[in-house]
Amino acid sequence: MAERRSSKQLTLQNRLKAWADKTREQADKLEPGPARDALLKKIEQAEKAARYDAWSRSPGLQPPVDPRGPSE
Repeated sequence: MAERRSSKQLTLQNRLKAWADKTREQADKLEPGPARDALLKKIEQAEKAARYDAWSRSPGLQPPVDPRGPSE
């Protein structure tokens, strides 16, 4: 019989946040330009996906809250 993994699995939100943090460090080392912009766009998409995941799991499906505050 196969053994079960004893380590805890990370949630989608945690995996996305870890990836975004690591990728942001890489983007910070790049000069301004298309490559940096592309990474920043992917980071933004990952953060948005994490918010949508949290929203989809919220009781009563409360609308997602933008951590940057209300948009103007």
